[in-house]
Amino acid sequence: MSLLRRRKVHEKETARVAADDYDEKKPETWKPEKPEKPEKQSKWSCVDSCCWFIGCICVVWWGLLFSYNMMPSSFPQYVTEAITGPMPDPPGVKLKKEGLQAKHPVVFVPGIVTGGLELWEGHSCADGLFRKRLWGGTFGEVYKRPLCWVEHMSLDNESGLDPPGVRVRSVTGLVAADYFAPGYFVWAVLIANLARIGYEEKTMYMASYDWRLAFQNTEVRDQTLSRIKSNIELMVATNGGNKAVIIPHSMGVLYFLHFMKWVEAPPPMGGGGGPDWCAKHIKAVMNIGGPLLGVPKAVSGLFSAEARDIAVARAIAPGVLDKDLFRIQTLQHVMRMTRTWDSTMSMIPKGGETIWGGLDWSPEQGYSPTKRKQINNDTDSKSVITEDGNIGSKQKHVHYGRMISFGKDVAKADSSEILRIDFRDAVKGNNIVNNTCRDVWTEYHDIGISGIKAVAEYKAYTAGDILDMLQYVAPKMMERGSAHFSYGIADNLDDPKYEHYKYWSNPLETRLPNAPDMEVFSMYGIGIPTERAYVYKQVPAADCYIPFQIDTSAAEELDNGCLKDGVFTVDGDETVPVLSAGFMSAKGWRGKTRFNPSGSKTYVREYDHAPPATLLEGRGTQSGAHVDIMGNFALIEDVMRVAAGAKGEELGGDRVYSDIFKWSEKIDLPL
Repeated sequence: MSLLRRRKVHEKETARVAADDYDEKKPETWKPEKPEKPEKQSKWSCVDSCCWFIGCICVVWWGLLFSYNMMPSSFPQYVTEAITGPMPDPPGVKLKKEGLQAKHPVVFVPGIVTGGLELWEGHSCADGLFRKRLWGGTFGEVYKRPLCWVEHMSLDNESGLDPPGVRVRSVTGLVAADYFAPGYFVWAVLIANLARIGYEEKTMYMASYDWRLAFQNTEVRDQTLSRIKSNIELMVATNGGNKAVIIPHSMGVLYFLHFMKWVEAPPPMGGGGGPDWCAKHIKAVMNIGGPLLGVPKAVSGLFSAEARDIAVARAIAPGVLDKDLFRIQTLQHVMRMTRTWDSTMSMIPKGGETIWGGLDWSPEQGYSPTKRKQINNDTDSKSVITEDGNIGSKQKHVHYGRMISFGKDVAKADSSEILRIDFRDAVKGNNIVNNTCRDVWTEYHDIGISGIKAVAEYKAYTAGDILDMLQYVAPKMMERGSAHFSYGIADNLDDPKYEHYKYWSNPLETRLPNAPDMEVFSMYGIGIPTERAYVYKQVPAADCYIPFQIDTSAAEELDNGCLKDGVFTVDGDETVPVLSAGFMSAKGWRGKTRFNPSGSKTYVREYDHAPPATLLEGRGTQSGAHVDIMGNFALIEDVMRVAAGAKGEELGGDRVYSDIFKWSEKIDLPL
């Protein structure tokens, strides 16, 4: 059989045949398949970005923390010295080299808000917080359970003491106020330097107290004044009879002034120590940043729950502090809480228009914020030398005596041009308040729209008007305050009425103890713009609102003007004006006066503010700021020398950079 050879089919032809066969079999609805697209990647959401950002921060933070803990302790100082030059020795190291040693026991008296408070009894919302700090430390409970925190930090609105079922008490020991928050020192630097020359806990005592209470109530509730008395007596007795050096700070200055009258007064109102107790137990009182005559900042805090920093924050983020943020009317809750703290009323300006000025004059008249050159320490030199070499100031007249003005025009106008409608007899209107507002009740709801309008129509308030204004807008608060504090000037200190404790914290209505060997120092920072007067505005009515605000739009055209963000500023430590901190030692107590009949020596020690040169210096060693001054090397050295036995004359007497002596002479106060 012959072999047949099959022809090889070409590949293209095979493919064509296969395709024809497939076409015959495919359904009519067939459509050519589309090529598969690659899967889309999921979009990067906002949550992913936030998580990534937080993760990066955590990684960087832990990396820096690890590096910081691994580096030698001297490395930060080495870097700082490489940039700024050699750092001076801390006062403790310097004075130890000079041979100074601990001699007089030291008592620290903290001021408002710097002392820690802890919970001993609370409501169910505070479960797990027994003996945990509600004030100071990390403030963790503020953002974990804010309304519960406000509830427990508030005092009873009727008695000014504990609300039912709540007990918040001051932390005891040096840890009560060494640090306000982690890394933010108050007394820690001074304590560490004193330890360098031999001080320890048996020769140092932190006179902590519940700074929310009226001063006499700290004795009524906690017997704090009795404990301070007993501790001072014990320290003097166990240190060879060496008298104590008392170091109060801020409101602690007023608290200890109250103590010195209490300890000598007979019981039951006083401690029964007798008229010579202070002479036997106290070597010196070194007041640091003392608001002896009050602070204008206390007025704005009570009036509208704000100061310049709060007002500026509100201007930057309108509505955040005013509206119902996370169901918390922030400033309203702050006002409700702080208006139960009776201690804040101790810092309302004292002395009225005699001290703080009237509509057309003030002691600081002519002050200019122009940067000053350092002047000599001679107290007879009362002029400030400006950069251009001129004496005094050509600053336009500022009416500092108008502590509150409604409108910038009112603040600058001549008094004859201001039409003031007296609010004192104005009828308070009725305001319908919904139930939610009762949670943030601030007493403004009781005076109504007509009462609020009457306050604004008075236009300008001097220190003499402030008390009447606060009595009008917050009568319940002022009723409690007037039972514990007074703000006038005594005509006759022999009047028996001045034996009442309400006068004891006002240096213009009480005498220094009969202790001629006791020295009194007024130590404070200067060179920082400090709140002195305010420009206010009335805001539109709304539910649960505070009707008055600092007008942050009010400012001077010149950069070096005294008016900025609705606040007139003068020289001071950012909280206490020079006038309040220095007047009593410069004039009121200087020599034998009716306020200082035994002639205790007084000294004015000012510390010109110098901010840190770099971030590595932290809060600085030459700061004059109200709290940061506690780390000022010059101040610490002065305190340590006195504690080691030196007298004021050995420190150099007065050291003055401001115009405190010139301003004091303008005040017509019979001595």
